[in-house]
Amino acid sequence: MDLSGIGVWSQQLRYGDPAEVTEAAAELEELGYRALWIPDVGGPVLDAVGALLTATSRVTIATGILNLWMHDPVDVAAGFAALTAAHGDRFLMGIGVSHAPLIDAAEAGRYRRPLAAMSAFLDGLDKAETPVPAQDRVLAALGPKMLELAGSRARGAHPYLVTPEHTRQVRERLGAGPLVLPEQTVILTTDADEAHTIGRGWLAGYLGLPNYANNVRRLGFTDEDITSVSDRLFDALIAWGDEEAVGRRVAEHHAAGADHVCIQVLTADQQAFPREQWRRLAAALL
Repeated sequence: MDLSGIGVWSQQLRYGDPAEVTEAAAELEELGYRALWIPDVGGPVLDAVGALLTATSRVTIATGILNLWMHDPVDVAAGFAALTAAHGDRFLMGIGVSHAPLIDAAEAGRYRRPLAAMSAFLDGLDKAETPVPAQDRVLAALGPKMLELAGSRARGAHPYLVTPEHTRQVRERLGAGPLVLPEQTVILTTDADEAHTIGRGWLAGYLGLPNYANNVRRLGFTDEDITSVSDRLFDALIAWGDEEAVGRRVAEHHAAGADHVCIQVLTADQQAFPREQWRRLAAALL
């Protein structure tokens, strides 16, 4: 399982038209991306992983993340074993606790003690008939306590919506061994107004979730930055510009200690597969 270089994080690969998912995954592999990451906000995520594994032959398929509130660890472990037996060592299980507003919307009060919930889910994976090895899982970790768990009970951390400075802090906290695999959001335009039109509402939605808001506060941003989605915060979290500008941001993550950076491309139509942008970035960066 090669977890170096650059990958793609894509909600389209998870929820898009199945035929286009198959075509896009095969093309991304041929373009040279090292891993394909998909989210989990409902539905049979392991089926989606299986479809991507079938559509490709070498690239790592990763969950970014498998939502632990939506799955039983025994079932997940069995699914992992079946996928690994069929496709080899290409499935990296990213696991996360999601966010209280999302989980409590379906069942009020369910989202409690997320660190304990993660520990219990990992216990379930460890105790399954065919356990999921720690080397084949990473945790969606932003703050110190979850990062500590990622270093001790998984192969490392998959931080989402972060800056190179956060990557540096994660590497410092985890040390030289565990993997650091941040997501970096990208908008390929040199027009600031266009970038803000595409990304500001998207970013505001995430900053309304406590885990992300608290994380950017730890990085020195203010409540005003968060509520207004200030240009300073926008530019820190979203790499926009041409391919060279995106490449500089990815290089900053690598210089800060990232082993692998997965890029998420935003466009005006966020349901469409950004295949042209993936190709442009591959030509420039891979």
